[in-house]
Amino acid sequence: MTTQWVFNEVATITEKNIQQLKSKFSNYSDDQLNWKPNTSTWSLAEIFAHLNAYAKFYHHALNDRIDRTRFRTPRISYSSSPLGKSAWMSMKLGNARNVKRKFNAPKDYNPTVNPSLVTGSEITVLLQGQHEFLGIIEKSVAVNLKKVKVPISISKLVRLRLGDALLFVAYHNDRHMEQALKLTKHPQFPKK
Repeated sequence: MTTQWVFNEVATITEKNIQQLKSKFSNYSDDQLNWKPNTSTWSLAEIFAHLNAYAKFYHHALNDRIDRTRFRTPRISYSSSPLGKSAWMSMKLGNARNVKRKFNAPKDYNPTVNPSLVTGSEITVLLQGQHEFLGIIEKSVAVNLKKVKVPISISKLVRLRLGDALLFVAYHNDRHMEQALKLTKHPQFPKK
């Protein structure tokens, strides 16, 4: 795999997310954003709040590692670590845009357990975050994706290569955007 492929993959997903947020979700009412078919399913607001909570952690960690690294010589080729590939592959949707494996969100990132994550400005914050992530991707071009290591949200001791972390975040975002789109197709989803 090449570093260019990594950049293209994460940028394409992020640009698609921005488009969907603007064209599909930005005009939804509070009733639509907060609707859920049952208590175990997240609403649109909760899905976006979850993504915003993750972005808060990962954007800071990514920016910090990119800004402080001494590995400022980019490489053309890139290879994932076994742990890194396992992490991003577990988030990546299948060919049919289906979730291959479900996970429980840690309580700090779970709006059902931590309702304070839902603030009422989820879409605005998420749009800003997706634009910020594009900026992080651009900054990453100037460093070695294999040598720069980024801590993960559930353990500061475990680190992913920068390329793997970018893929993990992009696929995680993509996974939840697909979840949001599927929720809007529910037969009982409010019309307005």
